[in-house]
Amino acid sequence: YDLSASTFSPDGRVFQVEYAMKAVENSSTAIGIRCKDGVVFGVEKLVLSKLYEEGSNKRLFNVDRHVGMAVAGLLADARSLADIAREEASNFRSNYGYDIPLKHLADRVAMYVHAYTLYSAVRPFGCSFMLGSYDKDDGAQLYMIDPSGVSYGYWGCAIGKARQAAKTEIEKLQMKEMTCRDVVKEVAKM
Repeated sequence: YDLSASTFSPDGRVFQVEYAMKAVENSSTAIGIRCKDGVVFGVEKLVLSKLYEEGSNKRLFNVDRHVGMAVAGLLADARSLADIAREEASNFRSNYGYDIPLKHLADRVAMYVHAYTLYSAVRPFGCSFMLGSYDKDDGAQLYMIDPSGVSYGYWGCAIGKARQAAKTEIEKLQMKEMTCRDVVKEVAKM
């Protein structure tokens, strides 16, 4: 049952998706917190070798002029999904003449991620990621998408190795009253 992403086990599990989620759980931690005036991302940078070129293992991506992305899991998969998100945002602006709403972008990318869980010829993406944006109409928004293609909106979320400890710390914060400047200090402590 674990050879195909499109086959359920007798107890209703899809093992390939679970393996992808395990890749995220073993990755460095990424945190996203929505504040009253924006969204703050924080990522744990694991330096596994002194020979790394600085900036080669970045886990924060700029998707559009109003959208950012933080990732945990397989970095190559994350880069691919960042490119997909950029393409979706660019196509939306070309077609409609304004910036893509984050909910729409999150849904589009989540559908793409989900499609990779449906066919045996492809494997699920081994990464989870958060999309955050701020605009005058909708304010701050934060969405998380996991390897199964599920997308939820959050005030604060964490993915990666230390996600449970980070979630506990995030739950203590009064995010609706805090500014980005305040939240950056809190994220640095986590």
